[in-house]
Amino acid sequence: MNAENQSSRKFLILAIFILVFAIFAIQSLAAVAATWQPLPPYNTLWPLWSPPLSPTDPLTGLPKPIVSQVSRSTVLPVQPGLTWDPRKTYPWLLYNTPLGLQYYDPYYGVNAWPPSSLLNPLTGLPAPIDLVTLKILYTALAPTSSAWLAANVPVANLYFYNIYPPTTVASTPPLSSFLTPALLLGL
Repeated sequence: MNAENQSSRKFLILAIFILVFAIFAIQSLAAVAATWQPLPPYNTLWPLWSPPLSPTDPLTGLPKPIVSQVSRSTVLPVQPGLTWDPRKTYPWLLYNTPLGLQYYDPYYGVNAWPPSSLLNPLTGLPAPIDLVTLKILYTALAPTSSAWLAANVPVANLYFYNIYPPTTVASTPPLSSFLTPALLLGL
C-alpha cells in the first residue's frame, strides 16, 4: 500500500471517529436539555424536571419517567402525577382510582383519563399529539410554574381526597402521602 492510500485511509477513519463523536455529543446535549418527554398513547408530556416523577437513572445519569405510558390503566407509584398537552395553558394532575386513572383540571374538577381532547371523536380511540412536533417544539420548554403548582396542587389533592375518601375507598392513600408543590419541584 502506498503512502497516499495509507494517508487517505487514516483521514477517513479519523473523519468517521469525529462524526460518531459529534453525533453522540449532540444526542447527549439534546437529552440533557429536555425538560419534558412525550409518553404514549396520547403523547402528552411528562415532566423530566420533577425528581419524584422522573428520578435520575443510575445507568445514564438522565431523568427517567416513573411510568412508560399515561393511559387509563396506568398505575402511578406516587400521586399526583403530572402530564401536559402543550396546546393547553396548564397541565393535568393525575391520580389512581378504583375506576382507573383520573385527572384534575382546575376548571372541570376530577374526570376520567383521558380528556376528550385526546380522543378521536368518531372512533373514541387515542388521537395522539403529533410526536415530531412535540419533540421539536416542546420538550425543552420550561418546567411548570412554581406559582401554578403552589396554587393548584393542594387544591387538587383535597378535591381528589374528598371525592375518594379512605372511608369509602380503601385504596385511597392518606392525604399526607400526596406530593406537594415543593416535592414536585424537588425542593
